[in-house]
Amino acid sequence: MAWTKYQLLLAAMMLTTGSINTLSAKWADNFSAPGCHDSTSHTFSHPFLQAVGMFLGELSCLVVFYIMLCHDRRRPEPKINQGQSFNPLLFLPPALCDMTATSIMYVALNMTSASSFQMLRGAVIIFTGLLSVAFLGRRLEASQWIGILITILGLVVVGLADFVSGNHDTHKLSDVITGDLLIVMAQIIAAVQMVLEEKFVYKHDVHPLRAVGTEGFFGFVILSILLIPMFYIPVGSFSNNPRQVLEDALDAFCQIGHQPMIVLALLGNTVSIAFFNFAGISVTKEISATTRMVLDSLRTVVIWAVSLAVGWEQFHGLQVLGFIILLIGAALYNGLHRPLLDKLPCWVQGEADSGEREGLLSAGRGSVNEAS
Repeated sequence: MAWTKYQLLLAAMMLTTGSINTLSAKWADNFSAPGCHDSTSHTFSHPFLQAVGMFLGELSCLVVFYIMLCHDRRRPEPKINQGQSFNPLLFLPPALCDMTATSIMYVALNMTSASSFQMLRGAVIIFTGLLSVAFLGRRLEASQWIGILITILGLVVVGLADFVSGNHDTHKLSDVITGDLLIVMAQIIAAVQMVLEEKFVYKHDVHPLRAVGTEGFFGFVILSILLIPMFYIPVGSFSNNPRQVLEDALDAFCQIGHQPMIVLALLGNTVSIAFFNFAGISVTKEISATTRMVLDSLRTVVIWAVSLAVGWEQFHGLQVLGFIILLIGAALYNGLHRPLLDKLPCWVQGEADSGEREGLLSAGRGSVNEAS
């Protein structure tokens, strides 16, 4: 079936804004400017402040939801389903997980390349599958177990590519390895978030934009408050800011004052996450969740290509192999092999269909804000 112009626009918006989200964060990391405490330039290394900006973008989805709701109420026949009433505190546990995972990933993005960052996020499949079996009583299909094993292989290949590649001109090898491990660790927390949403949130039939915005509200408020104690917590050489504290927001604002282009990068991150969440939800509704998964994989290619074009990293063949393996693993886990099975003889389809079981976060469902 041919896509309408609106569907093409949504697909293009999702691919573009999803790519901008990671690229703008990495662009901000590459700036150097003097701070508040010395006259020497240093890199803009403020992952927790960047995470606050991302949650601000998610919070804007809540504003969009209420604007749409007010506009819809003026119609003779309202079309927006608000869903049943719910306690907003239901979103607090998954929001805390999202806040922790996002902060860790922004720290890791300072240490490794943008393409590896995006590829290694595929590890969420492994932990989501295992946690769904352990805590939700799911029974994964054979194809999903195979997808998990293939994903593990892909992660090993991507990690090996980082180990032997020539991308250490901007990052020390120890930093690259630490960054890769942090990204994988963050996916464990992201998987916990998805399991919590599956168990406590989805059954309340909450509008997706409202769900994203509510989690964004909690993440924005809590992390903004935490910036205050972070200003006084020493972490030594783990931090790249001059005072070597966990987060120096004042230093970030001083750097922005010396290099206003940083604001453009931060705004790109904040605005793109809002549009990406809207586009992702709309693609799932208007086209299919499978299309959303394919577009999400394509943005890895876009991020990789742009990173190579602007000289942020160097090409390495192992990354190509790793990406292909990760793509195959994700495709199997999300059921993209089923259209191929439909072309097999009927008796083969019957045997295959008998083994089909619902799996958490198959193509039809992900975290309410998996774009971050």
